[in-house]
Amino acid sequence: MNIRSKKMWKILAITMMAVIFLAACGTSPIDENSTGLWDRYIVYNFSRIIVWLSDIFGNYGVGIIAFTLIIRIILIPLTKYQTQSTEKMQMMQPELKALQEKYASKDPETQQKLQEETAKLNEKYDYSMWSGCLPMLIQLPILMALYQSISRTEILSQGHFLWLELGVPDQLFVIPIIAAILTWYNTRLTTIGTPNSNPSMAMMQWTMPVMILFMGVTLPSAISLYWVASTGFTILQTLVMNNPFKKRDAREDQIRKEKELERRLEKAKRNPNGKKK
Repeated sequence: MNIRSKKMWKILAITMMAVIFLAACGTSPIDENSTGLWDRYIVYNFSRIIVWLSDIFGNYGVGIIAFTLIIRIILIPLTKYQTQSTEKMQMMQPELKALQEKYASKDPETQQKLQEETAKLNEKYDYSMWSGCLPMLIQLPILMALYQSISRTEILSQGHFLWLELGVPDQLFVIPIIAAILTWYNTRLTTIGTPNSNPSMAMMQWTMPVMILFMGVTLPSAISLYWVASTGFTILQTLVMNNPFKKRDAREDQIRKEKELERRLEKAKRNPNGKKK
């Protein structure tokens, strides 16, 4: 596993632990009398917005879905930036792989040289690993605020949507399973759109759904509902704005053209005068 992959996994692990840890934080009811930056201005306002949307649509679950879609729409520029960053990473992959092969030795001096050359490569392509992690890091406080706005607002924690009691985990596990499947498909779309195979991405395709499923069956069903709405929107956005299937088809068509050109050149070399040698 290369240095970039290790950092990505560390960030992912920290994100998971933070989301699980939030279950033990902030248990007192949230209302207009709450104080502090987090409680008064973030969690309480999240609660107010969700309740307001729920009053408009007549259901607290629909209010959470509407709130999620609003958040996702606001994050569209950031998602676009992430997509551009991913494309830069794909462009630099051949050169990065060459560097990793050149500095394959595990001794400290060689690894230091690899880090230096990798930094130069990142600068060349104007790429930052953090740009790919930014949406995940931004969603973390949103998840924390959503969790606490539901668990600490009585009217929301006792709300219902279909068979769900929003303040407790889904007893049928249906929503967590749907969230895990959508997470798998979303990662699969990223894999399809990537021209070079990446073991870390392949591992992520299976690890992320398992993590989402685990958290979904332990946290309130409102969180799983958020994941379903958010990931579903992300999938739709990807298919519309950055369709990986079209990218794959274009890539395969380019490969066919290059192979056909190679065959013609080889044929011309063997038979330059139109006759067999």
